[in-house]
Amino acid sequence: MSIRDRLGSELFRKVAGPQGERQRERVHGTPGPRWFEPGSPIQRVHGDASMFVGGIRAIMLQSLHPAAMQGVADHSGYRGDMWGRLAQVATYIAVTTFGTEEHALQAIRGVQRAHESVTGTMPDGTPYAASDPHLLGWVHAAEIDSFLAAHDRYGHLRLVGPERDEYVAQASVAATHLGVVGAPQTEDELRHVLAAYGPELRGTPAAREAIRFLLLHPDLPLPARPGYLSLASAAVGLLPAEARRELRLPPVPPVTNRVLGAAATRTIRWAMASGHAEARVLQQAAQA
Repeated sequence: MSIRDRLGSELFRKVAGPQGERQRERVHGTPGPRWFEPGSPIQRVHGDASMFVGGIRAIMLQSLHPAAMQGVADHSGYRGDMWGRLAQVATYIAVTTFGTEEHALQAIRGVQRAHESVTGTMPDGTPYAASDPHLLGWVHAAEIDSFLAAHDRYGHLRLVGPERDEYVAQASVAATHLGVVGAPQTEDELRHVLAAYGPELRGTPAAREAIRFLLLHPDLPLPARPGYLSLASAAVGLLPAEARRELRLPPVPPVTNRVLGAAATRTIRWAMASGHAEARVLQQAAQA
């Protein structure tokens, strides 16, 4: 294998998990109706290397909701299996974006079953549940905002004009099936939803601890850590200033942030373009 193929395979295995190759064949090779056309805005965003930055930003932003963070602290195995948890999320996004409608609905039902046991009590005695539509709404809005922000900065085929609203509307399809009520359909609606959650957000000790772990203990070999830190720095740089303050994250110099983020995403795009989903999506988009 060439260096490019070897790096692409390692990246894919790390993000997609040990069953990644089988899942990829299932997602892209199974015939049947799908929710989205090839090259559509959601496939362009979710198939792009900028998702590495967007995913890290989404985790940071989502942690600012105390109930969402408490659920992670009480039920998630992120400390013992950070990459395993990431593989689950990556597979879910791949299936609901690129897979058949049948497989997408199966994946959503699987998440709903997992959410049934994610319940507990906040430190002040307030109960929480992962299946709460209000909480699901925050997780969805923070995720889509992060994917869009990262794609705007580092994406290859960026969304313009009505494509931006189309992306938000397409992202709402899986969210609505999952249980989100009133998922935003346009970028303006997304901005209003995020603002409405503002008074509920704060950087709890659990959130700050989780983000420190995410940044400082990525469970990667030493040669891979500079690249990961470049992606993480890019994600921090895309956070709203208030979010950075709440999580006590230092500001990242804009020039450094852009250079590191662009270099890291270009490297990922180069490495994974040999036969992986992104290459197919970008080719289809260019031909659309």
